[in-house]
This record gives sequence, C-alpha cells and structure tokens, in this order.
Amino acid sequence: MTDDTALYPTERLARVADAVRDAGLDVLLLTPGPDLRYVTGYDAKQLERLTCLAIPADSDPFLLVPALELKAAQASPAGALDLEIITWGETAHPFGMISDAVGDPRSVALSDRMWALHVLQFADIFPAARQYLASTVLSPLRMRKSAAEIEALREAGQAIDRVHARVPDWLRPGVTEREVGAQIAEAILAEGHAQVDFTIVGSGPNGASPHHEVSDRVIEFGDVVVVDIGGTMPSGYCSDCTRVYAVGHAPDEFTAYYEVLRRAQEAATLSVRPGVTAESVDRTAREIIADAGYGEWFIHRTGHGIGLESHEDPYIVEGNTIALDPGMAFSIEPGIYPGPHGARIEDIVVCADPAVAGAGCLRMNNAPRDLIIV
Repeated sequence: MTDDTALYPTERLARVADAVRDAGLDVLLLTPGPDLRYVTGYDAKQLERLTCLAIPADSDPFLLVPALELKAAQASPAGALDLEIITWGETAHPFGMISDAVGDPRSVALSDRMWALHVLQFADIFPAARQYLASTVLSPLRMRKSAAEIEALREAGQAIDRVHARVPDWLRPGVTEREVGAQIAEAILAEGHAQVDFTIVGSGPNGASPHHEVSDRVIEFGDVVVVDIGGTMPSGYCSDCTRVYAVGHAPDEFTAYYEVLRRAQEAATLSVRPGVTAESVDRTAREIIADAGYGEWFIHRTGHGIGLESHEDPYIVEGNTIALDPGMAFSIEPGIYPGPHGARIEDIVVCADPAVAGAGCLRMNNAPRDLIIV
C-alpha cells in the first residue's frame, strides 16, 4: 500500500509556494478539502470553525487550526512539514489572525471547494483583493500525478475491479436496484475503500439516465443494468468504473449498439499518448459512435480527470485543447442512451511515456469490458 510520505512529499509545499509566486498572486488560502490534502496530506474536517493553510508569496506559510483540532493536524503528514501550526480558541477571530499575518493582499486564491461561509468572510477582511480559484495554481500540479499517486490510483482501480467481479452474484430478477446498490456499497468498503462515493445501478430504462443512482424498480429478466461505482481509498485517491450487465439476455438492438460502444471506448483508450489533446480523445470515441448512427445518444463528455477528487482536471471534452502529459489520469467513458436502455463503459487510464511504459497509457481498471450476462 502506498504510504503517506510518498503520496504527500515534504517538498510539495515549497513547489506550491513557488507556483504562487510564478502566478503573480499575493496569497493562497486553502481550507479543508482536496486542495489542502494535496499540499499537506492533512485530511481536515469541514467545519464552521476555520482551518486554513496560508501560503503568502513573500513570507513563510502557516496552518491555522482550531485548538481542538491541533492534535489531528500534528498527527497528519502536515505535522512533518516545515510549517508553523497556529491555533485559535473559541473566542478568537481567526480571519483577523490571517489578516494580521498576510497584510493587505491585492490578489487572493481560494480553495475551489471553500464554503461560502468562509469565502464571504475573506472578502470582508480583504476588500481590495481580487479573488481567484486555487486551481489557477494547483491544477497544473495536481493534473500530473507522481509515481506514488499513480500507484494509489492503481490500488483504487484494482479494488473497484474486485467489486465488479462480485456484482453478478447480486443481479437477478425480483431484486430492486436499491437492494443491489446496498450490497455494492458494502463490498466497496470490504474491498479496501474508506468511503463509498456513489453507486449507480440503472436497470432497464433507468440505464438511459447517466447519473440515475438507485431506485425501488424491480429488476426483471431481460433487463440491461448499468453499474457505475466508485469510492475513496484510505490514501485519499478515488476509483470510478462502469460495466454493463444483462439479466438472462439482452435485446438485439442493445447488443448492436453495445458493440459500437465497446469499439469506441477501446479506440479512445488506445489514442491516449503524450502530446495528443484532450479533445482529440473525445473526438475518437464520438466519431465512431456518430458514424454508426448513435451520435445523438452520446450526451456527455468522454471523460474527467481523477485523483483526490472523482472529477477534476483534465476533462476529456471538445474544446479542451490541453496536450496530454505523462501522469495525467482520467476516465474514458463514452455512453449511448437511446431510451429503453442505455450503456456506458468506463475505465481510468493514466497517460504514459511509451519509451518507459511500453504504451501511451496505463489502464487502472482491467475488469472484462464485454457485456456480462448473468
């Protein structure tokens, strides 16, 4: 299992501080969430009490925490950093403490997931500052995964593959989507995840709704079932994988477009290599589906980045001209949703240097992609 020292190296804080200066920002402010965890390894609780990492461009960073969270902060990887940890008591004004420390900035970058409760108070204490998203600084770093991060994603992919291997045991006529979803959720935890992020069990017409999740619909003989599941590992890194099952048999019109979808997903995966654009990977899948006459039923992007969040940069979609670099991790998940049923095949892949890896991308998921009859 990947250890915290490799996932959250001590030198990362200095790299982020350099990025703050390179971006021309005065200060980066990170509250609990994936940004703070990426920089420090501290998986802090989201509370109304302010926890905030401040990284000024021209002075040393510091971590402000409520006094009752000090032990947790010190026990996290943040405790091993060259980082001052400052506490505040219940009657103190933590925003004023940050203002006193950083002065009067003209540009402030805030965590993308910062609560409005805190965003508005920072706006009050820094009225002259223009606010930016922290992703301005962090996204270029977070998009390019280290070897330890890739290994964490591989562990997540293997764990969710093991769950998919168990799904046929639970799909049968007479059970509800909700009952199957509950068994999947238990398995996600049993197979090594720290939390369940989502369980989509879309049977019959519900499979044509990409984010359906579960309902009390009873699964019937002849149903196609889309199962899209994911969770977060103890490392903080996420899994996400979709497979399609048929109970007893699948309608002929479904098997026709499922084969198109399988070809599109495979072609898009094989198109991944350093230097190609994110939108070109999307186009590879989309052209195959459109040429077969199903283009109007492919209603979402081909993929999304993944790491400490299920959805993060880079997005594999028309208009995203970013060139892929080794270490970029994302899903390849085209779908076709004509109405009476639907289908999606999803794997997580990591762009790789062919000279090193022997291929342009590494697959994090290796469960069978063929239609599974149960």
